[in-house]
Amino acid sequence: MSVALRVIPCLDVDAGRVVKGVNFADLRDAGDPVELARRYDAQGADEITFLDVSASSDGRATTLETVTAAAEQIFVPLTVGGGVRSVDDVEALLRAGADKVGVNTAAIARPELLTEIARRFGNQVVVVSVDARRCPPGTQTPSGYEVTTHGGRRGTGIDAVAWAAEAARRGAGEVLLNSMDADGTTGGFDLQMLRDVRAAVTVPLIASGGAGTTADFVAAAETGVDALLAASVFHFGTLTVGEVKDALRAAGHAVR
Repeated sequence: MSVALRVIPCLDVDAGRVVKGVNFADLRDAGDPVELARRYDAQGADEITFLDVSASSDGRATTLETVTAAAEQIFVPLTVGGGVRSVDDVEALLRAGADKVGVNTAAIARPELLTEIARRFGNQVVVVSVDARRCPPGTQTPSGYEVTTHGGRRGTGIDAVAWAAEAARRGAGEVLLNSMDADGTTGGFDLQMLRDVRAAVTVPLIASGGAGTTADFVAAAETGVDALLAASVFHFGTLTVGEVKDALRAAGHAVR
């Protein structure tokens, strides 16, 4: 029996507003995070992800007040990431209403953090966020993909597929794989990257970056991912969560 796919709207938050750009640049305002969270909950979202996109680059923690306000308005799991550097940061987010916590930059700097969080709160709380791109000229990794940090602003030279596998071994209960090349382009998910990471990890894999049409969600589902995350197409009214689920069902995929 196949596990039902999850459809997850993503709220990229900067200075208290949802923003969205292309390849993490040229950000434009997409609305109030609490209002959007409530809308997606009503549309039938399976989860909602809240990412404070400037917390790491600004050297600050995620805004807890916004997390609490969003959590009070929805009835589905909430994953929160951005600026998480310690077990104490995770505890604060869980107390504010998060169900899971996304970790990216700090885990690359100190991979033991994933294990510490998992031991304290359980693997199911830990989502490792992997912002990956195809290697630019002058950089090469075995898989051809490298990890970026600080909201896609910095390349690391770390192999993205190997890092996803290591993160899962260290305690991450899920991998959120975001294609920085596809992010915000609405040109489709990076299907080869999804297949490569799917082959390397057994924990749930969330596809992110590039959704533009319902056909893009179907194509990504066929790589074997467990969940499909998107932002632009939902924020700007191109698609609803229900339309995506209908397309997945029509293609023979189980959805919630």
